[in-house]
Amino acid sequence: MTDHLSFHTRFSPAEFDAEYNLRAGRPDYEVTVIPGWIENSEKARDNLDCSLDIRYGTGPKQKLDVFRCGDPAAPTLVYFHGGYWQRGDKSIYSFIATPFATAGINVVVVGYDLCPDVTITRISEEAREAMAHIWTHGEALGINRDRITVMGHSAGGHITQMMMATDWPAFGDGLPADLIKAGMPVSPLSYLEPVRLTEALNAGIRMDAAEAEAESPMTNHPPATDAPQLVVVGGAETSEFHRQARMYAEAYQTGTRDIGLYIVPDVDHFDELNVLVDSNSPFFKKSCDMIHGKGPNQ
Repeated sequence: MTDHLSFHTRFSPAEFDAEYNLRAGRPDYEVTVIPGWIENSEKARDNLDCSLDIRYGTGPKQKLDVFRCGDPAAPTLVYFHGGYWQRGDKSIYSFIATPFATAGINVVVVGYDLCPDVTITRISEEAREAMAHIWTHGEALGINRDRITVMGHSAGGHITQMMMATDWPAFGDGLPADLIKAGMPVSPLSYLEPVRLTEALNAGIRMDAAEAEAESPMTNHPPATDAPQLVVVGGAETSEFHRQARMYAEAYQTGTRDIGLYIVPDVDHFDELNVLVDSNSPFFKKSCDMIHGKGPNQ
């Protein structure tokens, strides 16, 4: 693990920006990527059986959207969006639900408050509140609380790892230790210090060194159970995102905890989500296998 965390001399500040400021490498982000996701998300809300803006906490964005497949006993996928903890909204990511609901999986897309209005520490706490609400109110939501898989992309990948590290009985009375049956961190930020050193990004996050250390899955938050995980990264992503994914998988794989690493061929940080929602893609099929209880290496 030490080798993975020894990075301070590898990059200049400008090189850190190139590794982590991903929008800069996609000039079409605002004109193609996001509009495409918004359009497909509107279609998902129009066509799927859904309940929107269900409040789970007091924060302005502490709401979730539920997309039902028609079978309340089917497994449930809980999805946390990315945006470096400071951008995005759950409504942009309704499109994630379409292929999964079609495949017989219920989906919950979670919203959360953003930096700098709140801290990353608070975002992790809000995510725990969301998971506790989903489990406690599963029947009312029309989903199966006993078959929950968590997935998140980018900052949402970090949130996923933090959920996998949560001691649920200590967090809330009556919550089971195995509340989450499987996790899929997609392009996760497993170690936060490099992000803190990326000035363009941290200007909006306002994370200090102490919070970067405290909120890093690699330093303070190992998985709390042996639930299987599939860590995912795009083949065309930067070397830092490959390192972020690989370090987590290598550090926390054990003889009893199966953690796989899947590289989505030939796609960058954003297009890997378009591959995810292609029901014919290996990425989608691997995700469904995880949700249905197969291990990442089966």
